[in-house]
Amino acid sequence: MHHDLIDGVPVIWTETPGPLEATLMFGCGIQDETFRTFGVTHLVEHLAMSTLPRLHFDHNASVSLSLTDFTCTGRPEQVVDFLARVCEALTGLPLERIEKEAGVLAAEGSGVADPVTAELLSIRYGTQGLGLASFSGPGADRIPLDAVRGTLARHFHAGNAVLALTGPPPEGLRLPLPPGPRATRAPHPAARTTRPSWHRADVPGPGLLLSCDLNDQAMLLATHVLCQRLTDTVRHQHGLSYDVGGTAVFVGPGRGERSIQLDVREGQEKRVAELLWQEAVRLATEEPTEAELAEEREAAREFFADPRTADMEVAERAADLLLGETHLDAETRLALQAEVTPARAREAFAAAMETALLLVPCGVEQLILGRPDGSGLPAGGCSDLAELPEGPRFRPPLLARARSGAARKVRLVVNGDGAWWQDEEGLVHGFPYTEVVGVEVHDDGRILHGLGNCFVPVASELFSGLGPAFAAIDAAVPETLRYPVSALRAGN
Repeated sequence: MHHDLIDGVPVIWTETPGPLEATLMFGCGIQDETFRTFGVTHLVEHLAMSTLPRLHFDHNASVSLSLTDFTCTGRPEQVVDFLARVCEALTGLPLERIEKEAGVLAAEGSGVADPVTAELLSIRYGTQGLGLASFSGPGADRIPLDAVRGTLARHFHAGNAVLALTGPPPEGLRLPLPPGPRATRAPHPAARTTRPSWHRADVPGPGLLLSCDLNDQAMLLATHVLCQRLTDTVRHQHGLSYDVGGTAVFVGPGRGERSIQLDVREGQEKRVAELLWQEAVRLATEEPTEAELAEEREAAREFFADPRTADMEVAERAADLLLGETHLDAETRLALQAEVTPARAREAFAAAMETALLLVPCGVEQLILGRPDGSGLPAGGCSDLAELPEGPRFRPPLLARARSGAARKVRLVVNGDGAWWQDEEGLVHGFPYTEVVGVEVHDDGRILHGLGNCFVPVASELFSGLGPAFAAIDAAVPETLRYPVSALRAGN
């Protein structure tokens, strides 16, 4: 692996077969946004790419949870031209195209994580940082212009960039980015939910989220063992699922999340969730066999023996440099894995299970599950309140209450401190105004979004006599957090 410095930007490269691949990375992504500015990094990326002419070689750009990448593959002179054009675009974004590119973003509609992992991150961290993964925000056309300019100035400069290449820097390569200090990313917001619990959400299948150190090879091997056991059990033995997937999410140096997701045959969601939890508990209480660990070590050796992994290696090293994470090369990883014993693998997984979040699709009924220590796994929610706070109460319209017994149970409280509502099942949702991250304003309503992955619908179609509630909300919530419903939303 080689290191250079071009125009203040670190360049990491290695020689691999095939055409030259380049990835210009910036240390910013969804986790650096707020609910109110959600999508701003993607908008900056689109504005920059919109300045490029038609190019007859592979090129793309993307925004993930932690990084923004501009990539291309081609002849050396093509790579030089692409990188220069991207850097020049980032020094003078065509802000007059914001409205058009906002429409393109709405049409693209892509996410930054699979839906199960995204929802689990939102449960763990709330409506902030990595927890924004499952949200769509106010809409690309509601992103303030100041947020676009601020994101550009704060993140898209030479001090927050790294270039990864699969060959030596070509002649004439320039990276004319604005200068900037080496970025020091603020620590990620602390998790709002760390105790084991299970949750329901609108997801296609069950999933499990575990906090850990992503560089811990004992935890990595244990997770791979669990995935293989689930494949053997849920897919091959019971025929309930096709795919068992795993995702690693960087949180901060030495901190991360590992998720496991399963698709599921319709009507078997509860059974698959139970099998997932059962196998996880078994791995936390019983050591894996040496044969299971040996199988995963061999899989890792075969993976790194593939010459195509060299491309991945240089990109990972560049990303770790931006993120401030310790980079482990293939040789080091394999050496560390060779030292992992069955006892160490179990211990690492058992420690992670102390943070376990189990997610199931909405239709799953009550789960009765036990933790590794024998205690019950509690159900989680967005609020710990057992009943509504004191304050002005609003009920559904009289006709709705006459037609539906469920509607007669629904209540809304909006007082000087915040807003809360009780749903048809008697569960209380809500938060104080200090935790409001955004308010979508309608002519006949307000939808309040809170920091704890929760919302409160203050809408005339649901509740009667809301004039005082609207006045209280508008007086308490800063104008910067209020926005009209997106014109790009379906039906508008």
